[in-house]
Amino acid sequence: MNKEVYNLPDAQLVFYPNFFETNEANKFFKYLEKNIPWQHDQIKVFGKIYDQPRLTALYATNNKPYSYSNITMYPHVFEGELLKIKEKIEKVSQLEFTTCLLNLYRNGKDSNGWHADDEKELGKFPQIASVSFGVTRKFKMRRKDHHKEKFELNLSHGSLLLMLGKTQAFWQHQIPKTKKEINERINLTFRIIE
Repeated sequence: MNKEVYNLPDAQLVFYPNFFETNEANKFFKYLEKNIPWQHDQIKVFGKIYDQPRLTALYATNNKPYSYSNITMYPHVFEGELLKIKEKIEKVSQLEFTTCLLNLYRNGKDSNGWHADDEKELGKFPQIASVSFGVTRKFKMRRKDHHKEKFELNLSHGSLLLMLGKTQAFWQHQIPKTKKEINERINLTFRIIE
């Protein structure tokens, strides 16, 4: 399996561009699109309420909620294809994930602004596994303390990105909007909530 390792200052990224073969990735995409109970939440940014620019869902092995941007989500139980994806990632990452936040980007207008997955419930140095299905989207990173220090990757159909070490403590990431006419992307971010 093709693997790329990026050692940035205070961050370690491991990228598998073809973690799932195309046929398998196609099958997972269709399953997730149809069977996940996608929800459209509102977020509060600088005191203003907006529709979140994507659809989301939360799954977990426990009943612990997950909160970010004034949203608290309550998990569904892992099952079916989602469980298969989780098990395959755990094998290669040597990590045991409790929780998965799913994002459905419907088109190029759907996005995710600059943030770090550094909520208290994720512990001091959260380890994150991010799987992408559907259209390729640009994934940008910047250091929290020095925004000129940047990194970017294209997250392709069937790819897996592991954000390890102290990445979330020192770096932010985003999926920017694009003016291009593009199709849907489904992203699964696995994390550990003790």
